[in-house]
Amino acid sequence: MYKKSAFAGIIFGCLIVFFASELQEFFKTSSSSMFVVFGLGIPLYFIMSVNRGIFQGKEKLVSLSVTYQAEMISRLVITLAFLYFLQIESSLLISLGILASFVCGLIPFDFKNISWKSNNLLSKSQGKLVRNFFIITAFYELTQIIINNSDILLVKHYFESFDAGLYASLALIGRVVYFIAWMFVMLLLPTVVKQKKEGKSTVPILLKYVTYIAGIAAVIILGCVLFPTQIITILFGESYLAVTPLLWKYALATGIFALSNIFAYYYLSLDKYIPVVLSGLFGMLQILLVVFFHENLAQVVHVQIIAMVLLLLVQLGFFFYENRFRTLHFD
Repeated sequence: MYKKSAFAGIIFGCLIVFFASELQEFFKTSSSSMFVVFGLGIPLYFIMSVNRGIFQGKEKLVSLSVTYQAEMISRLVITLAFLYFLQIESSLLISLGILASFVCGLIPFDFKNISWKSNNLLSKSQGKLVRNFFIITAFYELTQIIINNSDILLVKHYFESFDAGLYASLALIGRVVYFIAWMFVMLLLPTVVKQKKEGKSTVPILLKYVTYIAGIAAVIILGCVLFPTQIITILFGESYLAVTPLLWKYALATGIFALSNIFAYYYLSLDKYIPVVLSGLFGMLQILLVVFFHENLAQVVHVQIIAMVLLLLVQLGFFFYENRFRTLHFD
């Protein structure tokens, strides 16, 4: 897995470096060098992700949390240090900070058990299962990237820098729901797989996590409804108050997506891939809606709510269809 991830990372990294100028033009950035630096970091990111997947599968949650904290804290500290000590373009400094954080995100990393040569080859049937799971998981992660980031990229493309900056601040706050939900998603897969191997029902686990995420999302959305001005002012300043009316709406869209994401990840754990495909289709729908409806920032948020509500309804429909002859309970 490390060998294949490194190879894939090198390919994608080279593509980003090769098309750096085109990416600069599309996203209206001041320089293409930031994409070159980012491309160099892609192989490290892929290896870091496999390392985290091993910790997740083995339920080494302390090590898993350390890798995330090491990446995020180092990104903050190193980027601020670069901005303070180096007098070069800010976008390049930020990309250098991201590259450095990928290195720190490899901590902890067990080098002793790494072998670039396969000593114990899988059987053909096992290899096929692993390959299929890898492909569908890659597709699933792609849908997450699309749904999570396409709106920001499209706003960056269609709107002026000032409006794009307002929207980026809005998205950053609204994403709190998603990232809190992801904490539970990381625990879901190994737990469901373990229950399935033991012949136990996995539905109660799903319902429990859905309840957790729905409760957390409701609290955050309510906070955005009651205290939008205070939240925006504290985090970004009064210059960003123009997006105050959209804060709870973006949090609502993100919260609905987080709930839908739980169902997709749950069925991915059970080797059922239809919800993953549905997630990808509605990710494409979100892109199309933003492409055709972007008169203002409010419209961009509204079409995302529509897409995410439809996705959740479809995921719920699939869930109830799969469990139509079962009695659902939380025990």
